[in-house]
Amino acid sequence: MITMDNIIREGHPTLRKSADLVTFPLSAEDRKTAAEMMEFLSNSQDEKIAEQLNLRAGVGLAAPQIDVAKRIIAVLIPGEYEDDPPELAKVMFNPKIISHSIESACLKGGEGCLSVDREVPGFVVRHSRITVAYQDAEGVTHKARYKGYTAIVVQHEIDHLNGVMFYDHINEQAPFAVADDVIIIE
Repeated sequence: MITMDNIIREGHPTLRKSADLVTFPLSAEDRKTAAEMMEFLSNSQDEKIAEQLNLRAGVGLAAPQIDVAKRIIAVLIPGEYEDDPPELAKVMFNPKIISHSIESACLKGGEGCLSVDREVPGFVVRHSRITVAYQDAEGVTHKARYKGYTAIVVQHEIDHLNGVMFYDHINEQAPFAVADDVIIIE
């Protein structure tokens, strides 16, 4: 089981490396890693379990964050209402953005990261819509389109596979300056 003790923090060299492609068929180790990543996200979103295990809530986790330099991400974004099915609950192997909108968006409250133990103020401007190609656990290739908050989360996790941290996108001179056409998501 992954806990906060297994998540490496900024400054660790693995977070700045480009992760390796995952090969198929998946090894038992890769299957276990993927399952544990999704379990962590689920546990982190359950108030009782999170408090018991001292977990910070997360909606996404990339394998490099647990010091596994492989192209695996897990995303668990709850629906807007408790009775809704999850908007997105998926593990992606070798995800790659294959197209994106010209339109940009950012989160009003900025972004956070399980690997960053400090608040980093500023807007992280990303594409408002993306199309991602990825493989599932059986090696089958899929394409999926995401927009808004979900697109931002997926881009954040894919950045981890390329050694990019969210704050690399913040304008150092003017952290809250954005172009007029950037959508600010509440």
